[in-house]
Amino acid sequence: MAEAPQGHPLVLERGGAVARLRLDRPALHNAFDAGLISALTTALDQLAGDPAVRVVVLEGSGASFSAGADLNWMRGMASASEAENRDDALALARLMRTLDELPKPTIARVQGAAFGGGVGLVACCDIAIGVPEAKFGLTESKLGLLPA
Repeated sequence: MAEAPQGHPLVLERGGAVARLRLDRPALHNAFDAGLISALTTALDQLAGDPAVRVVVLEGSGASFSAGADLNWMRGMASASEAENRDDALALARLMRTLDELPKPTIARVQGAAFGGGVGLVACCDIAIGVPEAKFGLTESKLGLLPA
């Protein structure tokens, strides 16, 4: 059963003891912004406390697993205040910590590119499975940023 309103950046499907979380922004290669970070953190928190769920699979829609942070979102944050930028950074850190410390096994299902923060999502999962064509890269360095 899929649970997501139309246009929502995340789809949750349940099948028995398996919960599948699918990043659903394929036109943007599943790049994340504040909305996707919040939705994914909330979903992980809910799944952590659900005794019917025994494993969580994280995957992406379309050609890419995740291109990391949405560049348009990052450009918008350039004009945000220091406090707003700190809040965004803390929200992303909370997402990664929540995924890393989830009390259920997590599997990253990588069918394409995992760049930047997408690599971070994969690294926070317990198991990563990728197709032979999967590509990984810490591309933040091309923008003058240190990979987290």
